[in-house]
Amino acid sequence: MQLKTSQIQMSESFWTITFLTLSGAYQDAYSYFARGKVFANAQTGNIVLMAAKLVDGDFSGLVHYLFPILSFAAGIAVAEKFHRRFRHSGFHWRQSILLIEIALLLVTPWIGYDPFANCLVSFACALQVQTFRKVHGYPFASTMCIGNLRSMMDQLVQSFSEGGRGHRAIAFSYFRVLLTFFIGAGIGKAACDLWGDYAIYGSCLLLIASLMFMFYDPQILDKERIREIDETAL
Repeated sequence: MQLKTSQIQMSESFWTITFLTLSGAYQDAYSYFARGKVFANAQTGNIVLMAAKLVDGDFSGLVHYLFPILSFAAGIAVAEKFHRRFRHSGFHWRQSILLIEIALLLVTPWIGYDPFANCLVSFACALQVQTFRKVHGYPFASTMCIGNLRSMMDQLVQSFSEGGRGHRAIAFSYFRVLLTFFIGAGIGKAACDLWGDYAIYGSCLLLIASLMFMFYDPQILDKERIREIDETAL
């Protein structure tokens, strides 16, 4: 099995994805620890908590989790419409989505009401997860872990039957994404402890770094990526 090394876009390069993943985990930590224990990205968790509030008869608590879910869904729809409108126009639509996401997050600390702030962050997260869906040419998520964990184990198991080195390299790429998410969540928690509502500015800095990588020469990053995979493949 061969890695999909041809026609890699900058949005799929590992260094672009690294900062996106750090930011995605950071945003979840921010919304949970600084904004009333709501997940900006992990909507599964919000649905479970919303169901618990319903069972307890806490309808105000139910709404507390419902609005971020709806905002996330709206963000997915907007990102997809944006994609369909500009994907063949030569317009740098992914970079534009990142700029929109950064702008939304910059406003967040000035919103004193947590439910509104969480809706804004969830909407921004959805723009990101719908726009950036591949790493090294393979499906991944920069804002959640379950799909990446499943893909990592799937590739690892396949490595013992056929094309071992290729599958192990892909599994290792997913492992790096998972580790990056773990680190981003830790950084986000520490930032929330220090700066509270304003901690989200750290996520903006990570997104700016990712945006800068997207304008680098793709051939240079592709060669660097291939070399790193060859050196670290199990």
